[in-house]
Amino acid sequence: MKIAKIVLTGLLAGSFSTAVLAQSVQVQDAWARATVQGQKATGAFMKLTAKDGAKLVSVASPVAGVSEVHEMAMEGSVMKMRALANGLDLPAGQTVALKPGGYHVMLMDLKMPLAKETTIPLTLVFQDAKGVKSTLELKVPVSRTSPVTPSMDNSQHKM
Repeated sequence: MKIAKIVLTGLLAGSFSTAVLAQSVQVQDAWARATVQGQKATGAFMKLTAKDGAKLVSVASPVAGVSEVHEMAMEGSVMKMRALANGLDLPAGQTVALKPGGYHVMLMDLKMPLAKETTIPLTLVFQDAKGVKSTLELKVPVSRTSPVTPSMDNSQHKM
């Protein structure tokens, strides 16, 4: 049984899937918006599902000087965007979509343009209900629009 579990873990790490796992958080359909020369900010988007409930507390990427979890929300008739100082709650068993016009990862002070059909590294930091933090390293495909097909980085990881 133990050998089967080790083999299965190894196969999952190298297999193709649209989902990535970190502890009890599943990440699906991740992508980042492509940029043009001179553009200094962009967004990254995905679906997050926490098995037992968690919080996305921070993000990081070497392609950006600043990476934050943001929300866009209407305040009266004005759309406002701001960083979530306390992170993004991920209720147990519920999928939380990070998408244009809503919650998203904001990548600012870009160090280079993000070219279509490339990937960028992105680190997500989660915190569970007990305060234990875990990190997940992703390779996020870059696209001009939300990919219709599964993400270009189809690897599955478990931490």
